[in-house]
Amino acid sequence: MLKATLRSFLAHKGRLLLSALAVVLSVAFVAGSLIFSDTVTRTFDRLFASTSADVTVTPKEDLDSQIPSGAIATVPTSLVARIDKIDGVALARPDVAVENITVVDSENESVGPTTGAPTIAGDWYVTERSPVELTSGHAPRGPDEALLDADTADKKHVGIGDTLTVIAQPGSFKVKVVGIATFRTTNPGAALVFLDPAVARTKLLGKADAATSIQVDAAKGVSDEQLKQRIAAAIGSGTYELETADEQAETAAAQLGGFLDVIKYVMLGFAGIAVLVGVFLIVNTFSMLIAQRTRELGLLRALGADRRQVRRSVLLEATLLGLVGSTLGLAAGIGLAIGLIELMGLLGMNLKTAEMVIGWPTPVAAYVVGVGVTFVAAYLPARRAAGVSPMAALADAEIAGVGRPLRVRAVVGLIVGALGAAALVGCVTATETGSAASLLGLGVVLTLIATVIAGPLLVRPVIRVLGGFFPAVFGSIGRMSQRNALRNPRRTGATAAALMVGLALVGGMSVASASMSKSFDDQIDKTLGADFVVQNANFLPFPQEITEKVQDTAGAGLVVRQRFTPVAVRLPDGKRVETTAAGYESQLDEVARITYAEGDTAAALADGNIAMDAGFAKDHDVRLGSTIPVEFPAGQKTELKVAALTDQDAAEGFGTQGGLFFGLGTIEKYVPGGQDSALYVNAASGTSADTLRANLDKTLDPYPQVQVRDLADYKKLIHDQIAVLLYLVYALLGLAIVIAVLGVVNTLALSVVERTREIGLLRAIGLARRQLRRMIRLESVVIAVFGAVLGLALGLVWGVCVQQVLALQGMKALAIPWTTLVAVVVGSAVVGIVAALLPALRASRMNVLAAIAHE
Repeated sequence: MLKATLRSFLAHKGRLLLSALAVVLSVAFVAGSLIFSDTVTRTFDRLFASTSADVTVTPKEDLDSQIPSGAIATVPTSLVARIDKIDGVALARPDVAVENITVVDSENESVGPTTGAPTIAGDWYVTERSPVELTSGHAPRGPDEALLDADTADKKHVGIGDTLTVIAQPGSFKVKVVGIATFRTTNPGAALVFLDPAVARTKLLGKADAATSIQVDAAKGVSDEQLKQRIAAAIGSGTYELETADEQAETAAAQLGGFLDVIKYVMLGFAGIAVLVGVFLIVNTFSMLIAQRTRELGLLRALGADRRQVRRSVLLEATLLGLVGSTLGLAAGIGLAIGLIELMGLLGMNLKTAEMVIGWPTPVAAYVVGVGVTFVAAYLPARRAAGVSPMAALADAEIAGVGRPLRVRAVVGLIVGALGAAALVGCVTATETGSAASLLGLGVVLTLIATVIAGPLLVRPVIRVLGGFFPAVFGSIGRMSQRNALRNPRRTGATAAALMVGLALVGGMSVASASMSKSFDDQIDKTLGADFVVQNANFLPFPQEITEKVQDTAGAGLVVRQRFTPVAVRLPDGKRVETTAAGYESQLDEVARITYAEGDTAAALADGNIAMDAGFAKDHDVRLGSTIPVEFPAGQKTELKVAALTDQDAAEGFGTQGGLFFGLGTIEKYVPGGQDSALYVNAASGTSADTLRANLDKTLDPYPQVQVRDLADYKKLIHDQIAVLLYLVYALLGLAIVIAVLGVVNTLALSVVERTREIGLLRAIGLARRQLRRMIRLESVVIAVFGAVLGLALGLVWGVCVQQVLALQGMKALAIPWTTLVAVVVGSAVVGIVAALLPALRASRMNVLAAIAHE
């Protein structure tokens, strides 16, 4: 049996190749993501561990926010003298490093990275642990000199002697580049600017007696943990955060982990799609091979092989296929990881392929995925093979499964589909986002499974409709192609299911993204009343200097400032909620249209008051007039009275939880040193919007980090952000289509082999080669369009349900992108034509007499 199995596997290696490609793709994405993330993690662990001080003292920050306030938390430099006196301290020094800056060249072009990595300005202090070393020029001396890292200098064509402008919180200042510093280890992609230490404190922080941290080195024989405990005992741990070098590395690695997780989850998403679609391909391939080998399997049974031996034989073939696919996939994964490392190099993160990490979990995961998926997918066909009767060896032909009823599928599909539909109905009727999202996920999984199970039941009615015009347009060729697709509903359903999965995903996400875009458009039209909004490109705050320049711009009338701060509120129901609150100036009504359930803007922005979303207030037992404790950064606390409840379709403050906002004076009182996040600008009387736009553009030319946006620009910004998600979905769709095309090619190729004698007879009675090719192409098209119709129908249902979940977050508009959906159907027909090219060509080249004599 082992020899027979190996011979069978080698005899069908060409037919199994396409199935192996699905395994290769899924394993490649799994292995590539693991290798890449392990390499980046190991590289940065070394970087952080080698550059961190033994103990770092920083301000204690209890609140975190996705939208920062712009205030820089500092420690007093007087702390250095206290720490220096502690037993076990070899050296303590103040350190300055800030990220809320922008550096521009003489042409007002930013020299910072465009990849999302920060631009960091700090003080130049050389130690053995410095991440960079001076390689040309000299160290900065005095207020007008700076160093720049070599990678930024090379990328932005900046040399020694060039003048840069640093736009910092206290104000802008010019520096001359007097030296270039080169990274000793990995360049994480950031742009680094170094200043004289005294200059860094005054120019970046606005005060000479402050630093962003204190770096402490331990004396010989004193461990980092011992030193940390001694410092904590001397200065107290309530006001300051103390971290050893290892803890500092862990914190930095955790922050980097968010970036790595995005890449990892995206690649695992591709792997998941490849696995899911590949399962259909493998099931179909083995089912057809077993159907074609009915006589061979029957002969084995007649010679004495029992059911278990036949089943083992087929599963062994699947295991061999999985091993080959996993091995090739692992190699492809290494190549993919190398490609990602090179891509990161182009983006500024200089990783070394020579230091690539391939830990033992990677090959284990690769083979578990590859072999496991193939084995599981081949199990049902293997059981079917074990059921072949010894008498089948005497039969002329037997196509397994063609004539068996689909009653079991109908019952199971109906039950699973009913459960899925119930979950989706529950999602639509739910009133809480968490339960709605959970029901949505359950409904999506169950309806997908139900559609796959019941797919063969839908083949005959749907394909009769889709191919109904074939006989009228293509005559007898069209009729035969339609009947070929109807001949084996199980096969047609499994082939179409591969395409259906991808198209269901793209259909659902297209509806969701279109609905999100329309909801935001409606919300912007409804709430934004200003002529222009001045904002940072990535919503980060900007210096007061920019606000003053905008206020002084010719033609600028009313300018209303917006500022954010992280807060924590203690609510009447006992819950403590950390979120972000916004602060506005009193003229907010002139630049925004806010709908209130109770109260008004004047009350909301008055001293000692706060406004919140009415739904949030209801959920936490807050009423108009309630007084709630509010915590601000740096331990500042107060109590504010709820003076207004908003009734917006989406919460104010960029959808932050609770929609909290109050007067700008409240933020300035409890979070001093913050920065504005947006300016709402109206044209002065007698000034046109176009004139003001031109004047603002001219004013802000030296500040490339901020943009002027009108209503249309604002909508485009939102659409572009949503489009990023769609591009990912389209990439997943592309992968699914590639594998689905392999599936259609495989099905048609095996079908051509299966129908060799039939094709020979058709050719013998006058069917031309061109007609034969057309028949196979039409069969492929109708299968592909069938998969597209099922997928889009399912995707539409999912998309509508996703929109209902979004409606609970205020995005109530429903939009269906009919153009996209029609384009997908047309594209599916093209996919069908492309997939049929090789099988049709092979069929048309058959020798007629040899085909008729084929067994």
